[in-house]
Amino acid sequence: MIKITKPGLLTSVQDLGRYGYQKYGVIASGVMDSTAHRIANLLVGNDENEATLELTLLGPDMEFSEDTLISICGGDLSPSVDGKPVKLWRSVLVKGGSKLKFGGCKTGCRAYLAVAGGFNLPEVMDSKSTYIRAGIGGFNGKPLQADDELTLGEPSEFAAQITEVLAAELDGQKFAEMQWTITSDFTSTAVSKPKVRVMKGRQYDWFTQDSQMKLFTESFDVTSQSDRMGYRLKGPELQLEKEQEMLSEAVNFGTIQVPSEGNPIVLLADRQTTGGYPKIGQIATVDLPIMAQLKPGDKVQFTEVSHEVAQQLYLDREKQIHQLKQGISLKIKQESK
Repeated sequence: MIKITKPGLLTSVQDLGRYGYQKYGVIASGVMDSTAHRIANLLVGNDENEATLELTLLGPDMEFSEDTLISICGGDLSPSVDGKPVKLWRSVLVKGGSKLKFGGCKTGCRAYLAVAGGFNLPEVMDSKSTYIRAGIGGFNGKPLQADDELTLGEPSEFAAQITEVLAAELDGQKFAEMQWTITSDFTSTAVSKPKVRVMKGRQYDWFTQDSQMKLFTESFDVTSQSDRMGYRLKGPELQLEKEQEMLSEAVNFGTIQVPSEGNPIVLLADRQTTGGYPKIGQIATVDLPIMAQLKPGDKVQFTEVSHEVAQQLYLDREKQIHQLKQGISLKIKQESK
């Protein structure tokens, strides 16, 4: 069991999302940074879709009732166990009775905490993701609060093997960690001035040539009116060639809509199911984690990419994650001998 002693700014249970119900008006939700979430799960022997805790800017304080295998990936929110810093992107065995705390946000915006066995919570419409506005999923449909207690699931056989290797290294310490070869392609999503690759949207041709040019040549600021539903950006105004009426149509994670005032909105995990604003662009799936790690005040610049290149980038990323999964399995087999 994990007990939350201090909730942090916004800590919620999330998995890869609630799909198949958008036709009924139920949003997808899910993690903002799917790459960090998936790798965190791999490092503790979970299925990639198992729920993690998504921590935003200021992480929570928590206490472990027994020895627990964890991993923390994504943004660096200065985690520590009983005052000793914990490194990201690795498997960590925390001793029972220890307290995990988070300090200042050094890089990025969101971190993902995975525990071996995941969280023993009911699924709502095939997902454990918290949809806060509707009050469903996760832990009672809300962000975690002080004194909440999360029961853990049964760790996998692979998680037990990782735990066995690390348990031999505890030797009276509060935690033991195992480093993996994690490429910078995964860990560099939290960057200060990122360039995010974008494909032309369905209504790209509706915008003036000047607006089209500015989308890919000038930078935009993430404003304080930003949340899990979408990031409102401030920068050069993007204007239509002429006013046009359009019917609401489906939107995706990373869709860039432009309201009449000309400041774009990037739709994110808690996006609505349809949108009625013209869509000037669509962020490539491989770069969604970069967008998810931005916080208010950060700048972002978009660069154009074709559908074909975006697809290949996605396939390359999936291959890297598959290779990482195989590498973890191989190392544990070697360490267990």
